[in-house]
Amino acid sequence: MSNSKAEGKTVTVEQTGSPLRRPADQRATLIGLGLNKIRRRSTLQDTPEVRGMIRKVQHLVRVVDEA
Repeated sequence: MSNSKAEGKTVTVEQTGSPLRRPADQRATLIGLGLNKIRRRSTLQDTPEVRGMIRKVQHLVRVVDEA
């Protein structure tokens, strides 16, 4: 018997911009998304919280895949 939940939707984001000369909260949001260098990708669960984080730094990331 498995305790894991059924996989929900995921979203893959790629960092396209530098966090240099950005407010500290935007840098922290990138780290929260699992990003810290340009062209890094991170696959996350598609939740309202993650969507809000993506929206906050939309000028520094792009959504690559929505599965």
